[in-house]
Amino acid sequence: MPLVLAGLALALLLCVAASLLIGAESIAPGRVVDSVLGRGDAQADALVLDSRLPRTVVAIAVGTALGVAGSLIQAFTRNPLADPGILGVNGGAALGVTLALWAGVSTSTSALVLPALAGALLATVALLLLASAGKGPATPVRMVLAGVALAAVLGGFTTAIRLFDVTTFDGYRSWAAGSVAGRSLTDLAGVTGYLVVGLLIALTLVRPLNAVALGEDTAASLGVDTRRVRLLTIVSVALLAGAATAIAGPITFLGLMVPHVCRLLVGNDQRRIIPLSALAAPVVLLASDIVARVALPLREMPVGVVTAFVGAPVLIRLISHRKVHTQ
Repeated sequence: MPLVLAGLALALLLCVAASLLIGAESIAPGRVVDSVLGRGDAQADALVLDSRLPRTVVAIAVGTALGVAGSLIQAFTRNPLADPGILGVNGGAALGVTLALWAGVSTSTSALVLPALAGALLATVALLLLASAGKGPATPVRMVLAGVALAAVLGGFTTAIRLFDVTTFDGYRSWAAGSVAGRSLTDLAGVTGYLVVGLLIALTLVRPLNAVALGEDTAASLGVDTRRVRLLTIVSVALLAGAATAIAGPITFLGLMVPHVCRLLVGNDQRRIIPLSALAAPVVLLASDIVARVALPLREMPVGVVTAFVGAPVLIRLISHRKVHTQ
């Protein structure tokens, strides 16, 4: 475990350095260092400090949020292939953005962050109400089923609005691709509070989720308040995935792939999976973003496309060659 953490920390540092150095426009490493140290020229500062550095910091924050959210939802549902989007969080964010664009809000990232986050949080409230309705407790299975149904309904509304309004469709298309390009530290500051609260809640759930993995009855016999764990898990996932989706759009596969790979490496202990996911997801996202910058001549690909292209074959290979750990 310490070696894996050290390796991931080193990989993250290397990816940060590469993210500052590599792009469509080349720049000497010395000029990058000068800019970071506050003694660069105007051209280098504009490229490094105004563009690549904010993009790198946003990618780290988004990657950490999605990695932790993915590990939480996989532990909560006891499903190693669950994804944060399964609870309808992404669907709520997408509907919030669509309604904002339909109302004439600017297509800039800063203008769409709050509608996306509001949509994600409202979807979470709807999920809790749906899962608690009727007889019986809001078990993980009921949560998942309610989330799938909610995501389908929200997706239907979102699609209907986009189809009937060309302007909304064009504005939504750029956000829905999933990207950290053009994001600023001001955009990140708008969701930092939600990310911090989500991460703090996640830290309190590490040990209880290990108990829940044994079954809710067993967890209750060990003194774990399963209702509290269920509520806090949903709130944490909503804050993390909602804030990440709000600032970067729906980046697919990261919250599914990274926690599952970590589980293959270290087993089912959430005390290991959550910290590893928090480090590994930014590494994957930064590496994918670097590829997105240089994969096509004279233009960039959305990073969400790269994570899907890279992540799917890697995950398929790991699953086919190693034993899949279930909760």
